Amino acid sequence: PDWWDGRRWERPVKVLAAGDTGQTTKDIIQDKMLGGLWGTDEWGTGLIPRDLMAKPILKQGVSGAYEEVKVKHASGGWSVFKLRSYDQGRRIFQGFELDIFWPDEEVPQDVYEEGLIRTMTTQGMLMMTFTPLNGLTPLVMSFMESRSQQESLV
Repeated sequence: PDWWDGRRWERPVKVLAAGDTGQTTKDIIQDKMLGGLWGTDEWGTGLIPRDLMAKPILKQGVSGAYEEVKVKHASGGWSVFKLRSYDQGRRIFQGFELDIFWPDEEVPQDVYEEGLIRTMTTQGMLMMTFTPLNGLTPLVMSFMESRSQQESLV
């Protein structure tokens, strides 16, 4: 929208969102972004409007879950929104470039690093949403150390 002050892309983007399991990815991320299932009145009631989405590609192994959906970009092209889960392992995240990597819930360190690598060649971004329920894990500690280093520079 015109009021958005955040980052914008002048071209279609590749986005990958991931949760801890296929089921939670479906129940949380997919529902929040897409709304209900394709072909129902709830489809497109999430953050992405119905009229901007193409028919999704079904995910194997999780009923009603999607692997990918194309989203119409303002330029006229199609952005790709992929859904994955940490229980699929790090390898499912390798081999392609990303503009945005969104891990929801605390991500395993190897998946986090793989996601960062995927955004390097596109100068992409990573946005992470989680509550540190597992305590001071190496990932949480790395953020805390990074913050301390940044504050010491100010």
